[in-house]
Amino acid sequence: MPQTDADTIRRGAAVFMFGAAATAVSGLLIQTVVQPSTDVSDKMWRYPWSDSGTFIAVSLLYIVFHLLVVVGLAAFGRSGAAGTSRTGRVGIRLAVVGTMLLAAGEVASLPIRDASVHDTSAAVVGAAFGLGVLVSAIGLLTTGSATLSARRWEDWRRFTPLAAGLWTTVLLGINMTKALPSGVAIYGLCLLAMAIALYSDPLPGAASDSSSGGVPDFEARLQSP
Repeated sequence: MPQTDADTIRRGAAVFMFGAAATAVSGLLIQTVVQPSTDVSDKMWRYPWSDSGTFIAVSLLYIVFHLLVVVGLAAFGRSGAAGTSRTGRVGIRLAVVGTMLLAAGEVASLPIRDASVHDTSAAVVGAAFGLGVLVSAIGLLTTGSATLSARRWEDWRRFTPLAAGLWTTVLLGINMTKALPSGVAIYGLCLLAMAIALYSDPLPGAASDSSSGGVPDFEARLQSP
């Protein structure tokens, strides 16, 4: 790939890093600062936010964070880290779709911010979030498996998509609990590790591919005596 492609992927990775870090920090602040000081009932959809205005502002921020992650996931897909298999392509697409569903859930939350968690509207939006987490988990797990198999990365980087997928799976169990902000913080850190891996090596396997005269690295190893 041309150097300009590496630069483009690295810019996407930088956006990925920002979105992931912001997600992690926001989750930590909500868990350690906002929740302990709130007087809002946890039966309200906008819990733990004391007023609708703050809830709207935070939801809009989360929409932005999700979209930044989408940009980063798309850059990961273009990097070739997950190889050229159909599994890798499908996995990253599912991860993108799942993250977009999370953003859609944030949008759907805005008009029901004062609803009870027992209302039908809240149940529907909660299900949308759950579906987003599920699709993201499947996508990241599939991407992680493809990345391990492709062996474009040979160090810690190759484990980052799988780690993100495993933790996103854990989020399914705490999606509607008070521990969710902590789970989101760890989710953000997992994505941050994935983004750092991509930024530090935006074209994994490219050097070995070019040194083998354009033959992919894994094929070169098979052809070597």
